[in-house]
Amino acid sequence: MDKRGHVLNAVLLSIGLGYVLDPSGDVTTFATIAEVFLPVVLGALFPDVDTAFGKHRKTLHNIPVLVIFLAHPIYHGGNLQWVWLGVLTHYALDYLGSKRGIALFYPVWDREFGFPSGVTTSSDHAEIVTVVITVVELGIVAVLVHVLPQYLPTGLSQYIVEGTASIA
Repeated sequence: MDKRGHVLNAVLLSIGLGYVLDPSGDVTTFATIAEVFLPVVLGALFPDVDTAFGKHRKTLHNIPVLVIFLAHPIYHGGNLQWVWLGVLTHYALDYLGSKRGIALFYPVWDREFGFPSGVTTSSDHAEIVTVVITVVELGIVAVLVHVLPQYLPTGLSQYIVEGTASIA
């Protein structure tokens, strides 16, 4: 996916996440959307910084980089709590939606992995694929938050409970 696809994914994900975390539909829902919007968009754009240096879809599109972003909320709080989700969904979009895929095991292995049904970034279907993947991502988040919260990391589930309570 290109930058436009990643921004579309992040914006839709932020809006959907606001409703998943606070489904009331009132001011607190919009406050939740505002809280997650910037970090998710920044996280969604970050992996493509490797177009300016290194090897695109390798240098910042791999498991070691993702682990760093996943560990960030555990060690540091603050308003960047949701950057990891933007990075993760960027990877999901490039892996599932793009023909090229990403080098998950870089720098150990240069091979790029992708889903066989991905499209090229210039495809007329790229935006539709982006929206479909975003809906699936939101479905997974909704199931984890509302049906299977016991499978969320303790710190994350506690943050979700405290974060939505503090907004209200």
